[in-house]
Amino acid sequence: MADLSQIVKAYDVRGVVPDQWDEPMAELFGAAFAEVTGATAVVVGHDMRPSSPGLSGAFARGAAARGVDVTEIGLCSTDQLYFASGQLGLPGAMFTASHNPAQYNGIKMCRAGAAPVGQDTGLAEIRALVEGWLENGAPEPAAAPGTVTRRDVLEDYAAHLRSLVDLSGIRRLKVVVDAGNGMGGHTVPTVFAGLPLDLDAMYFELDGTFPNHEANPLDPKNLVDLQARVREVGADLGLAFDGDADRCFVIDGNGDPVSPSAITALVAARELAKHPGGTVIHNLITSWSVPEVVKECGGTPVRTRVGHSFIKQEMATTGAIFGGEHSAHYYFRDFWNADTGMLAAMHVLAALGGQSGPLSELVAEYDRYAGSGEINSTVADQAGRTAAVRAAYENAPGAELDDLDGLTVTTPDWWFNLRASNTEPLLRLNVEARDTETVERVRDEVLAIVRA
Repeated sequence: MADLSQIVKAYDVRGVVPDQWDEPMAELFGAAFAEVTGATAVVVGHDMRPSSPGLSGAFARGAAARGVDVTEIGLCSTDQLYFASGQLGLPGAMFTASHNPAQYNGIKMCRAGAAPVGQDTGLAEIRALVEGWLENGAPEPAAAPGTVTRRDVLEDYAAHLRSLVDLSGIRRLKVVVDAGNGMGGHTVPTVFAGLPLDLDAMYFELDGTFPNHEANPLDPKNLVDLQARVREVGADLGLAFDGDADRCFVIDGNGDPVSPSAITALVAARELAKHPGGTVIHNLITSWSVPEVVKECGGTPVRTRVGHSFIKQEMATTGAIFGGEHSAHYYFRDFWNADTGMLAAMHVLAALGGQSGPLSELVAEYDRYAGSGEINSTVADQAGRTAAVRAAYENAPGAELDDLDGLTVTTPDWWFNLRASNTEPLLRLNVEARDTETVERVRDEVLAIVRA
């Protein structure tokens, strides 16, 4: 029997197709999703991976067999599925493995209004139902099966985004977009249509085998083509989307990456201008710049754990207007608290096009410190190595330690966070300081203990 512990993660389902899961199992997930949400109707979408149409179709059949009406929106980005869930008021399922290699696929699920489904909010129950059915046989179909209908929401999604950020009056900008053969190639042309933008499209052909590079802009090697193109054509900026186009990375006119923390601070300032006094969520590995800018703009910063389910929960609890993560996930109250890289990109375009200077100058005020970026170490004993790091710093002068998410050590001049991966034998280190030399010193000190 399939081992669901290998594919049901903290926030989603993800694994190799067909080795770890397949269409018959997707059908069971559809039936379980229908049962756990108690919905009478759901919406389902999928990315461009070769296995996605078959898996999403099987999921739809499973839900319909339980008496649930299914709206299939077909090819879409993950934030387009969230839009449909919010706009239609329906639970949703998105078939994607985001930036993972081609042989992977997965399901991101949400309740009506794009509220996340994670281990504590329904995913554990869904897994238990599927495991039971795999062992004892599929459930009996409902007396009256649901319907399966198709609906295209791309134009409505684009119109909603354009209603939130007005780009009609900006100066004309030359923008290079690298879609990485992912869903940005599907959404960008419609969202940007008719705007004062000269679009230079890279890798817009939908191809789930990712023939040009991985659709993972978090890895610097996947930005090299975009950086070169921005410099070659003299663009004002570059945008890189991941496979399911819910994350967006920004390259300035010099071809240099802009820190996602700087983008978080920039967008936070714009959202606070629209919603004075609002709350902004940031995870604990974003730069010191983020809470500083939020306070300077009259807002309240709230620090939270890494991960979209934590951010979305905190946004719902606090009524936050915006949330940002250093992994380039950006969350908006005006978008059902869901993450949308496209809306963040539009804020950057609006800010850049609303003044005459280059992006590098614009973001300089939001990028105030030196950072290490995330450094991964393969470690068998994650808890033991973390305890060793704690012992080394717990009596350091001026150091404060906390355990919100892994171990964070903060001093007046630097901080670091050391977190264990949920899915791999890795410890992830992030360091920030007032200068590069201090970052390098603290980084090397911590890594020497972690890798001892």
